[in-house]
Amino acid sequence: MILHTVFTAIGIGFVLGILLGFFKKIFAVKVDPKVQEVRDALSGANCGGCGYAGCDAFAEAVVKGETPANGCVAGGAACAEKVSAIMGVSAGGTEKKVAFLACHGTKDCAASKGEYEGVKSCAAAQLTMNGTKKCSFGCIGFGDCAENCPFGAITMESDGLPVVDEEKCVGCGKCVKSCPKHLFILINADTKGAIARCSNHSDNKPQIKKDCSVGCFKCGICAKKCPLGCIDVSSGIPQIDYNQCVSCGECVSACPDKVLVLRG
Repeated sequence: MILHTVFTAIGIGFVLGILLGFFKKIFAVKVDPKVQEVRDALSGANCGGCGYAGCDAFAEAVVKGETPANGCVAGGAACAEKVSAIMGVSAGGTEKKVAFLACHGTKDCAASKGEYEGVKSCAAAQLTMNGTKKCSFGCIGFGDCAENCPFGAITMESDGLPVVDEEKCVGCGKCVKSCPKHLFILINADTKGAIARCSNHSDNKPQIKKDCSVGCFKCGICAKKCPLGCIDVSSGIPQIDYNQCVSCGECVSACPDKVLVLRG
């Protein structure tokens, strides 16, 4: 009886194996070999910086002509050259992007709303009490950006703010998406000129200073001191025209709250 059961099970398994192999051949989806070639040329980070769910989806999109061959931000120029060669197209320009935190309100500068007892994540604090600082534009400081960075390019410092290591950063944009205050922006790595470390667009000047001692006070001195007139403060935050800026540093020196920092 036991032998009969064993042989029956083996027989059923054998038949099922043949049927599975048969149906696999019938219903197999043909994959363009170029997709695998492109996939092998990618960084393999699966960071989503290309705008797709991962490297597999990006490779398929490249072969279908739905996205440029130089779209892998993690792979950079070298990856773009390889993928372009496979597709027989020009790589085009590939400028490296890096993340920049538009806030410098450390825990010593930005007033706190009080003790926060909830889940230690920026997303949770934003949802429950619109952040932990009186400045509604300020960095919450629980490090969602660092946790979501697939390249370990962001670390949380003792002053409560994240710091970006631009050597490791590939501009994938994970931090941009994960920050509930929208404080991260992507800029060209070779950007030269002044850039503002504040995102407070409020026009309530007294309240700005009460909430954060280093918040942009909307004084407009930076624009007045710029010898080339390339700073626009109409939005409430200094916006620099990098086509005109020559990195003279006049605005940085003039800013009373050191909101502006000079790159390059």
